[in-house]
Amino acid sequence: MKTINIASTEKSPKVFFDPRKHVFEMEGNSRPENVRDFYYPIIDTLRDYFEDIAEKQTRSETNNAFNFNFKLEYFNSASAKFISDILVIIRNGYDKGINMKVNWYFDEGDDDMKEVGEDFSEMISFPFSFIMVKR
Repeated sequence: MKTINIASTEKSPKVFFDPRKHVFEMEGNSRPENVRDFYYPIIDTLRDYFEDIAEKQTRSETNNAFNFNFKLEYFNSASAKFISDILVIIRNGYDKGINMKVNWYFDEGDDDMKEVGEDFSEMISFPFSFIMVKR
């Protein structure tokens, strides 16, 4: 079981994944200079983890959903491709019987970020919970 704990920078988001607590969080801005180097280890870890547990667990065996909390303020188009890859991993895990939940946070008045979340939700055919944050 591999935990991910990446601190945020001016150009990259905080990324935290704790399989024991069933939580994944991505928060901040995502415009890393080498987007592949940033996202590939995250994607590989998530893919490997959920493929491994899909064989051992079914949705009915656990009440604890894996909560994926996306609290992004901004991301560029290169990051969007990798975020969509993460969302596909979530959908694939769900299709294999793992209880998954996506929470998409957006600032009050940031209709663009909400719409991007709605587009992602529609793209992977998976319902998101949309949570407005008042600042």
